[in-house]
Amino acid sequence: MSEPELLRPVAPDVRATTEIGRFMTWLERERGLTFAGYEELHRWSVDDLDGFWSAVWEHFEVRGHSPYDAVLGRREMPGAEWFPGATLNYAEHALGLLDNPDQDADETAVLGYSQTRDRVELTWGQLRDQVARARAGLQRLGVGRGDRVVAYLPNIPETLVAFLATASLGAIWASCAPEFGARSVVDRFGQVEPKILLAVAGYGYGSKDVDRREQVAEIREGLPTVEHVVHVPYGAHTLPDAAGWNELLAQPANPRGQRSGEGEDSELAFEPVPFAHPLAVLFSSGTTGKPKAIIHGHGGILLEHLKNHALSWDLGPGDRILWFSTTAWMMWNALVSALLVRASIVMIDGNPLHPDIRWQWRLAEETGATLMGASPGFLMACRKEGVEPAKEFDLSRLRQIGAAGSPLPPEGYRWVAEQFGPDVLLNVGSGGTDICSGIVQGSPLQPVWAGEISGPCLGIDAKAFDDKGEQVVGELGELVITAPLPSMPVGFWGDPDGTRYRDTYFDVYPGVWRHGDWVRFSEVGSAIIAGRSDATLNRGGVRLGTAEFYRVVEELPEVADSLVVHLEDAAGGNGQLLLFVRPADGVELDDALRRRISTTLRTELSPRHIPDRIAAVPVIPHNRTGKKLELPVKKILLGAAPDEVASRDVLADPTALDAFVGLRGAS
Repeated sequence: MSEPELLRPVAPDVRATTEIGRFMTWLERERGLTFAGYEELHRWSVDDLDGFWSAVWEHFEVRGHSPYDAVLGRREMPGAEWFPGATLNYAEHALGLLDNPDQDADETAVLGYSQTRDRVELTWGQLRDQVARARAGLQRLGVGRGDRVVAYLPNIPETLVAFLATASLGAIWASCAPEFGARSVVDRFGQVEPKILLAVAGYGYGSKDVDRREQVAEIREGLPTVEHVVHVPYGAHTLPDAAGWNELLAQPANPRGQRSGEGEDSELAFEPVPFAHPLAVLFSSGTTGKPKAIIHGHGGILLEHLKNHALSWDLGPGDRILWFSTTAWMMWNALVSALLVRASIVMIDGNPLHPDIRWQWRLAEETGATLMGASPGFLMACRKEGVEPAKEFDLSRLRQIGAAGSPLPPEGYRWVAEQFGPDVLLNVGSGGTDICSGIVQGSPLQPVWAGEISGPCLGIDAKAFDDKGEQVVGELGELVITAPLPSMPVGFWGDPDGTRYRDTYFDVYPGVWRHGDWVRFSEVGSAIIAGRSDATLNRGGVRLGTAEFYRVVEELPEVADSLVVHLEDAAGGNGQLLLFVRPADGVELDDALRRRISTTLRTELSPRHIPDRIAAVPVIPHNRTGKKLELPVKKILLGAAPDEVASRDVLADPTALDAFVGLRGAS
């Protein structure tokens, strides 16, 4: 296997100019540890879990209300016990409270942009004031430690305020984006039996006004444990029979960072909770069954995001992150955690392509973003449209472009390199809701290779395993994590004995986390995610990743989007390999185009990659975070009804699965 194409080497001044460089300097000064480069640093971070994670705690000055007895108590997975004895609170760190809380009070913490209202800006002082008020308001509604507060809210500053207020009380947060229908929301929120529901009555999406009053009524009906509904004003519609947001924030506050038990309820206080105390419940996509209610703890998310945001994303005081997300995606939690490292955040709600594909680049210019996150689909669309962001906009503050959600083809890497040159790091990552972070990604200390993720993240012992549970390099295998990680879930809600949790991650390799992705690690440590392992294609005993199909097919100008599935042969034959394409505007899928697609796949990949059938569909199904839905399509082709395999609310286009019903049995 040849070494991948190097696009960007490690900058020579990385140790002096980046957060990971400052961390290495701290390790040398405080611990007497020196490392030649990322590979040595990573090896130490997974071989000495106690040393690495205690260094993260100390370097980032985590404030414990009581000290920890050990870094790791129980070490086996599942059930590893992190920092037993410690108590802390995520919200205390997110609000950046200093010895002098007025020091940064006038600096911008949050910028909110949407198609529903004008820009909203909160300084650190205003954010603390609103969180203190919201905290007192939630207490008046009876919210305390362990209660659940759920939010049917978009990505706006009010959502952030409510989340931090909830966390400050030791209550537990869960959110869904308001584009979700009532059934999907109740399927999620109903599992956690919430006490409080916050909701908007509608929102703007591009030039459209979206009324959600009917959905809110259905959600309320479906959540019998809800005692109070709070309406967050946003757009033209109202919920007249709900408490108001301004009511919740009515009590004056003194946001100077008191600990719980000091001062009045209006003080910005923080309930000290154990390291593993639930912070938030995140939900899986629900495209392969009932959404899993994944519990993440205060300490695990705090340490993982401090590590990730500083050492991989290179964020620190004075930086600003812009990353489009909805409140239903783990990237929302990652976005707001930028506050932990004293960076400010840009919250975007609405149609990310309205009024045109350049809107997000304009926002990056206007806000002075230093890290801009983007989906691979967005980057490839900009490339196809001829956008030249570095020439068209003043992006002089930009140091990193992050990409996640689906694989980015090598052409996308080259396009970013051509547009921005060596001064902007393209940081492609892959992880998931399950750990609320990345498993493999880049950092300023790692090179960038075309089409390949730079390597495993610090503290994460990621490998590829074959069917026998042995590590493989240079070939596809299951993505696994062989050592515990603080942000692994505390558990699943409604799974008291942990059976579903164990069956999800530890059913194949005892004591080893199986993530569910198909991956190939190279000799230089870089990684290629080839798709979900349960969607990989088995032709004649050879497993093929779906991502490599898409990279080749979608590079053809005649193809706008594609999806591939394999229907196995019960008799043990090769089965049927089916490729579905959405032709580009004005293009018809004819025999000539079919031949071109097949020839390109044979030339670029192998004869095994030639489909048995190529069919056109009006839309390729994606979920709302951009992932293609191979398994639901496969189930439909085998006879299942569309509504049985995926809720329409989780689809980017609710009609996307319908066309496949008519393609059953076709050969």
